Parts: sequence; C-alpha cells; structure tokens
Amino acid sequence: MTTIVCFDIGGSAIKGALATSPEAIRPLGRVPTPLDDFSAFAEALRGVADAADAAAPISISITGVVDPRTGRIKCANIPCIDGRTLAKDLAAIMDRPVHVANDADCFALAEAMAGAGKGESIVFGAILGTGVGGGLVVDSRLVNGAGGFAGEWGHGPVAATHAGTPPVAIPSYPCGCGQIGCVDTVGGARGMERLHLHLHGESLPSTAIVAAWEAGDASAARTIDCFLDLVAGPLALVVNVVGADIVPVGGGLSGSRRLIAELDTAVRRRILRQTDAPLVVPGLCTVEPGLIGAAILAGAAA
Repeated sequence: MTTIVCFDIGGSAIKGALATSPEAIRPLGRVPTPLDDFSAFAEALRGVADAADAAAPISISITGVVDPRTGRIKCANIPCIDGRTLAKDLAAIMDRPVHVANDADCFALAEAMAGAGKGESIVFGAILGTGVGGGLVVDSRLVNGAGGFAGEWGHGPVAATHAGTPPVAIPSYPCGCGQIGCVDTVGGARGMERLHLHLHGESLPSTAIVAAWEAGDASAARTIDCFLDLVAGPLALVVNVVGADIVPVGGGLSGSRRLIAELDTAVRRRILRQTDAPLVVPGLCTVEPGLIGAAILAGAAA
C-alpha cells in the first residue's frame, strides 16, 4: 500500500491519519468540522493533508451516503457537502486523488480485512451506535448498489409491533429517513432509550440502561429483552439474505460484550444455518475503524 492521508469525518470533528498499511496508521489530530461553508471544509482537509504529505491520495470515511453512480453525497449532518460530488470537488481543489465512502462501509471493510472478519468470505458489519447501520463486504470487496444504500438494514418499516416475553405493544415511531417503524427507531442507543421511556416512563441514557441491566436491574432487563427481540429478527433476516459468515458489531453499544453475546444467541436462534460458533461478535478494530477502512478503500483503488 502506498502512503494515504485518511480522514474520518463526523458532524463535530475531522480526524486525520497517515497510513502506510491498515496496521500502520499514525494519527494527525483533529479539527472541528465546518458545517456551513464548503471552502472552509475543504481548507480544513487540505491543511491537515498538506502538512502530512503533499502528494499522497486522500481517503475519507464520512457520515452520509455516497451514490456510486453519480458520486453525490447525501449528508444531513454537514449541510455544506450535502448533494455535492464530494470526491470530485475535493480532488479538483487538492489536485490529488480523493476517495469517499460511508463510515459504516469503512467499518465493514476494516473488520473484513483487519478485524473479526479477516479470512472470511462474506462479512456484514453492523453498527449499533446512535442509530443502526451496516456495510457488506464479499470476497474482500465492498458491495454497494444503486443509491449507495447497500447494508442499511436500519431503515424500512419492518420493526415488530410487539416484543419481549411476555410480549408488549411497541409503537411505530417516525424515523429521520421519512418512514415509520424503522429498526433505527428502536435499535441503537437512541432506540434503546426510547424503549425504556415507553416501558417504564423513565428517561435514561443507554449507558445507564446497559449498566443497570448488567447489575441485575429488573426494569433494565425488560428493556433489553424487548430491544434484543426487536433487533435480532431483522439482523437474522440480513444474515439469511447475504449468507454472512460473521457479523462484527461496531458503535457504542458494542462496548457491552454481554449485550453482543445475547444478541448473537438471539440471532442464531432465528437463522436458517445452524451453528454453535459465535456469529455476531464485537468488532476487533476498536481504535479508529473508519480510518482503517478508509486506508483499505484507497489501497484497493490504487
């Protein structure tokens, strides 16, 4: 792999790194993300990139979805880039190759090539962070179809209307994507918090709910029971459809190994392929998987 300047960009910060391989990534620090001024956004990237290596290609892991046919990005979190042909626009400004991919896709690439999915043929990377996302890698290649939405299992009106033992009615919540009843509305950290509020009338952060569950709290256990029921079914369907060999999980909720172990058990009960081996596992690229995935993305394009 040649030297690559990598960026992991969210709505609050731009993190940079210089990569010579997926295992050799040197952090370059972080700067605030300019949200409303594209010139300032480009200059923030150029400042970091030029100081690190004035000629190396740039690869970006970013919140938002890139249409592989048009190169246009849909990114509500960073208005100044929304609708732009971001890679093309930045390449013209910086006079070097620029690659851009969704952060969940970069996570999936990182896990497939350097993490829990290394050596496996079909890797589905699942994100359980603020919301629900994912990416698919088959035979070391990122799969991305029309619109750039491959792997987005968090969206679509498929969330169950009853969950838990005994079953309890779950409202169909409106989703930020414009639909109603998406897995994203009841999965991830915000979804867990919404479920806890619905079940118990108590507003708690997901970290507190998980900690209380791990400590034996009955109310938190009821929330987690419903959460697992709601998330495991759609994820099992994904496994059946794509034939995933392994499902590494990233995002904040993946920090609870017990939660991911319970999700693994729930998913394996629901899939066609019978296996005693763990299938849904915590991701191994816990330090900057977006940067690792961005480095792999650019290396594959070289």
